[in-house]
Parts: sequence; C-alpha cells; structure tokens
Amino acid sequence: MNPGLRIAGKDLRKEFDRRPVFRDVSFSASAGETLLVTGRNGSGKSTLVKIICGVLSPGGGTLTVTQDQDGPVREARNLFGLVSPYLQLFDEFSAVENLSIAMGIRGLPFDPAAADGLLERVAIYPRRHDPVRTYSSGMKQRAKYAFALIHTPPVLVLDEPMSNLDGDGTAVVRAVMAEQRRRGILVVATNDMSDIETYDGRIDLNERR
Repeated sequence: MNPGLRIAGKDLRKEFDRRPVFRDVSFSASAGETLLVTGRNGSGKSTLVKIICGVLSPGGGTLTVTQDQDGPVREARNLFGLVSPYLQLFDEFSAVENLSIAMGIRGLPFDPAAADGLLERVAIYPRRHDPVRTYSSGMKQRAKYAFALIHTPPVLVLDEPMSNLDGDGTAVVRAVMAEQRRRGILVVATNDMSDIETYDGRIDLNERR
C-alpha cells in the first residue's frame, strides 16, 4: 500500500451549456479507502468520475492528488484506472493487443506475461487472441477491467461496476475491488448498493445541484 496516496476535491462544480450539473462537491480519500458516488440518473456521477480521472476539467474548484514522496512518482495519466460502460475497447484487436495498446498510450513497456496473468484473473485467457468484437457483453466488461488494471493504478475508478456481468463476472469484480482497497484507493459510482460491500466516504450528488 502507498500510505502517502491521497485524492481530494474542493468545491468542484460542472456546467454544460450553462446548465449546472453539480456544485460544491468536496471529498477526500486516502490509500486503503473506498469513496462511493451516488445520485439519480442525470445527477452527474459519470461526469464527476471523469473529472476525478482527469478526462474532463471541472468548471470550478480544485482536484489534487498526493503521492508518497518516498516512493516512485507517477505521471498523472498513470495514476488512474477507469472502468465504465461508455468506454470502448478496440473491437478489431484481441484482448492482448488491447492491453499492449493501453501500455503504449501510457508510455510504459508491455509485459506479455503480466498481461496473460491479468487475463487469467478476469477469466478471458482462453480467448485472449480472439478479436474483442467476438466477445459477449460480459466478456467485454471483464476485458475493460484488464485494460484498467494493466498498469496497476494507485486509484481505480469504477462507474456502474457490475454492468453486463453474470454471477461469475460479479465475483471477479468483487475480488478486484477487495484487492484495490488493500493497495490503493477505490472510487465506485453506482445507484445499486448491492454493487459495493463497504465504503469510507460518500458523495451524494442529489444534494449537490
């Protein structure tokens, strides 16, 4: 675990076409903690997790990430892993090829053995060389977890984590979540409280409009 790892938001807000999505969102989470984001449809859950990951910029407020100064300092793009229904893999490539592309985007070397181990973990290994377009929706969702985890992110952000998953897939994700809590920060955005077993802090976006 990285004991010096911490993410914090202060008075975050976001508008689209001058329409407020949320405002006055403040939070903090440290290594070993889980942050839960809830809110009705349209309340801005997906928007907030994109801001946390640096995919979107806030309309105001500040977001800070603190790393352990005694350990290796990562570039911002390599601090986060994101899994979400709206993210797409490269359908024409295999799972292994997708993972290689992911590491290239992050400027990191690709380790085939580590990729095979990760695909085994998410129960895709037997199909690792098949094009992603041939996967079921549940397999694609599990492949997204491999894509998000390939660089061992200190902060893992899950938007609707159990989307399209059957019982076996749900068990895979619960194991991923448990491990992330042991070694870093977990952020989960969901309205289904059965998706998450425990959390340390909660942002209810129904109260931030």
